[in-house]
Amino acid sequence: MTEIKKELLAPCGLYCGVCSIYIAHRDNNIKFKERLFPVYKMFVKSVNDIACTGCLSDGVVFPVCQKCAIKNCCKEKEIEGCHQCDEFPCKYVENFPIPVGKKVILRAIPTWRELGTEKFVEEEENRYHCPECGNPLFRGAKSCNKCKIPVNVD
Repeated sequence: MTEIKKELLAPCGLYCGVCSIYIAHRDNNIKFKERLFPVYKMFVKSVNDIACTGCLSDGVVFPVCQKCAIKNCCKEKEIEGCHQCDEFPCKYVENFPIPVGKKVILRAIPTWRELGTEKFVEEEENRYHCPECGNPLFRGAKSCNKCKIPVNVD
């Protein structure tokens, strides 16, 4: 049985457990943070700002996720996430600023609805592994950092 960490259940369906920022911070992986910085430099001032303990955590939340329109919408509607909303996909999803994120949201929310939270989390955690060597991956990975093959698991 998969342990459900509520702070990682982003309302949009972008499960934080496979987020590069969350993983780099959790593992205190400075090299990984340095590689992520150029990708996210529009949102942060330094490599030290590549940090997050989960979208719904009481700890450090990445700036983009702090100001998320989807998270605010769910809070206003008093629902856990888009998987409980009849208006999905809405303007917030359609206008999501990160293309791979939008792609994953459109895949993840119907899956979350269909499977329920526990199975959804289990499926997301299982999905983000290299099909060749089994190495853990992060959302948006284009190649395995262990065996170097190209991957597309989003």
